[in-house]
Amino acid sequence: MTATYTFDIFSSIDGYGSYDEASDGADWGGYWGKQGPQFLDHRLSLFKGEQRMVFGANTYREFEQMLAASDEDSDVRDAWVARMRSLPTTVVSSTLREPLDWPDATVASGDAVDTVTRLKEESDVPLRSHGSLSLNRALMAAGLVDRIQVTYFPVLTGRSGTAPIFGGADDFDLDLIESQTFDGRIQELVYRPTLH
Repeated sequence: MTATYTFDIFSSIDGYGSYDEASDGADWGGYWGKQGPQFLDHRLSLFKGEQRMVFGANTYREFEQMLAASDEDSDVRDAWVARMRSLPTTVVSSTLREPLDWPDATVASGDAVDTVTRLKEESDVPLRSHGSLSLNRALMAAGLVDRIQVTYFPVLTGRSGTAPIFGGADDFDLDLIESQTFDGRIQELVYRPTLH
């Protein structure tokens, strides 16, 4: 039996994974300033169970930089992030070298599709990736992503939005398998993707 792989991503309603802080008026803050207690409790619950995280090099570097630049009161250090950071992690990279500044992290320097195929076959726990857009688009094209979990925040970032989540991805049919609303405004939709 192969492990389930979940591509977990945060998005503006118009499909951007982040925003340009230098853009005029783009002072959104973390979670676009829309997080609430239900959402944060739910995020923590997602990371309570055993699982293995999978990141690409760019996302790993972004997390490392955000954590280094943050203080204890920053939303970068929310409880779910601390829990995620404590999980076994594989970073797929041809440029990073161990040791990483991340507990229980290893670097896999081979092809991402080969690496995740092997992880899915060998892992006794589910696999989850938060962010890592280009990595996950390649894994989707290879049929390795079992679930796409998109959390939509109620903002449009047409002027300041960066990192279009599915920009450059192949065409997919999506079967909705779960949906939830948090704090009366944040939507989490979980889909099963099938290459169209």
